[in-house]
Amino acid sequence: MSCYRPEPASVANTAQAEQDYNPLALMQPRAPAATPREMKNGARVKTNNVAPQGVYLPNYNILTPHMRSPEYVQMSTAAAITLGIMKGKMYRTSCTRCLNLLLTYPEGCRANCAYCGLARHREAERDYADRNFIRVDWPAVPLDTAIDIVARDGAASAFHRMCISMITHPRADEDTVTVLKKWTDRIDPSAIPVSILSNPMTMTRDDVKRLRDLGADIFTVALDAATPEIFDRTRGKGVQSPHTWKKYWEILLDARDIFGPQKFGAHIIVGMGETEYEALSLVQKIVDLGGHNHMFCFFPEKGSLMDHLPATPRDQWRRVQLARYLIDYRGVRVESMAFDGEGRVTDFGIPQSELDQVIDAGIAFRTSGCPGKFREDVSACDRPYGDSPPSNIASYPFQPNMTDIRKIRRQLRIVEQKP
Repeated sequence: MSCYRPEPASVANTAQAEQDYNPLALMQPRAPAATPREMKNGARVKTNNVAPQGVYLPNYNILTPHMRSPEYVQMSTAAAITLGIMKGKMYRTSCTRCLNLLLTYPEGCRANCAYCGLARHREAERDYADRNFIRVDWPAVPLDTAIDIVARDGAASAFHRMCISMITHPRADEDTVTVLKKWTDRIDPSAIPVSILSNPMTMTRDDVKRLRDLGADIFTVALDAATPEIFDRTRGKGVQSPHTWKKYWEILLDARDIFGPQKFGAHIIVGMGETEYEALSLVQKIVDLGGHNHMFCFFPEKGSLMDHLPATPRDQWRRVQLARYLIDYRGVRVESMAFDGEGRVTDFGIPQSELDQVIDAGIAFRTSGCPGKFREDVSACDRPYGDSPPSNIASYPFQPNMTDIRKIRRQLRIVEQKP
């Protein structure tokens, strides 16, 4: 099995080929359809009550076992390959450096985010453990099995970081604590630090402090949307989902206070209708608070309420990706940059010679996320091909070579200045 899946361009993607940004008016999710009562809350899985037996690889033609966290967690295909519990290979990279452990329940995530393959509206279509998420399947694995493998490998482990990814479920807070405790009982968090990808809607300030006290190193909040309007449209009332911008910011600010500078951060998805100026103003705000930014390129996830919409054009993505890096790691401020009438970056606020050096270094175009062991601006959470197919890479899960850099320059429409 391989992470590589050729994907034809959708009609929407083809139609928007000449557009160099995704405008707000275009990026409207479909309305979620009603779910029959007999299919709600994982009813199929709970009624069949098939006992799990070891690792479960998503299979859409069999009865999904009745698996629950904290005994079971899901992980990305890349993580499963790296752990050795799945066969396969990844394009141009041998492993992933972050072990994401996603909480899992038959009821699934009770939120309904429009861009997410795990959303509640898919209940009638696919059992939770069989749903795709950031473009790949997520096998379910006994937590003890995952811990055993990492503990056995010790210092030789490929993983630089572990991340517990919460979902919107009544058990998520307590089960996150259990997973964290079981991990730190066997694996020194100073050797493999632990991040928390939180579910703010069910959390209190005390919950945030508890996770810090139990050994979590970094706490992140997936704002995803760059503005309150887009948040509500894609994650809140607009799609019959419980999330609110206010509550997400409340927990983000709690994390700032409790975890401290550079130990908290926000996820931001680029290309859902925000302007580049709006996205980068949010990046600047997070930096000014003392946090870091994890950027994702919008991709129309199959089965989501936005799967009919175009992926973020590469020129828009590269501009924001480059500007985010300059703000996060080079001290450039958004106020120093220039933007056109559509909010697109027209000047990055530094001399061309310095900009050329940043572009040629390539790190700005790698996946952004919690730091690994190499350097602060190289993320452990490389999410191979989580926001694009390998045929048109958005976030590079490896160091771009010179051929890649030439392609990136074409996408940026910045020609290298020869001396």
